[in-house]
Amino acid sequence: MSAAGKDDVRPGHPVDRAQYVLAAVLLVVGVYTIVDARGLTVGFGDPIGPRVFPYAVGAGMVVLSVVLAVATARGDVAEAEGGEDVDLTAPADWLTVAKLVGVLVLAMLLVNLLGWAITGAALFAGCAWALGSRTPVRDVVVGAVLSVGSWYFFYVVLDVPLPPAILDGIL
Repeated sequence: MSAAGKDDVRPGHPVDRAQYVLAAVLLVVGVYTIVDARGLTVGFGDPIGPRVFPYAVGAGMVVLSVVLAVATARGDVAEAEGGEDVDLTAPADWLTVAKLVGVLVLAMLLVNLLGWAITGAALFAGCAWALGSRTPVRDVVVGAVLSVGSWYFFYVVLDVPLPPAILDGIL
């Protein structure tokens, strides 16, 4: 242990314990994903079944955890981003956070009443407003295009019905 009690230092190799923790978390989540995928029911007519994706994601996480642990053991340390423009000494903007939380809560409360197309447009425009946009008309138009487009994508392509609510029969 070093005098500061942070990291052990071998000759030429600083030890980044946070990377080992991340590797361990990746391993645990990957193994859990693989084990949990065994509980999915598979129909006899589907040769691939729904298990393939969680198995692939879990196996990928396990492989990445091993690669990260080996890289960390070899002394690879993450490099700080040189172009970071965030002032870490500045206080948090809690007003913006409160606005975003309010917009999200309002969207959750209104999605079944107004439907996804209207709520999604309002959600986009509200988040843009909370983050300082000065073009509300454009924000509503972009939000409407994105929300109607995503509604049709979920409904037609993925066969997942999102609530149309008051626009039922129009969409």
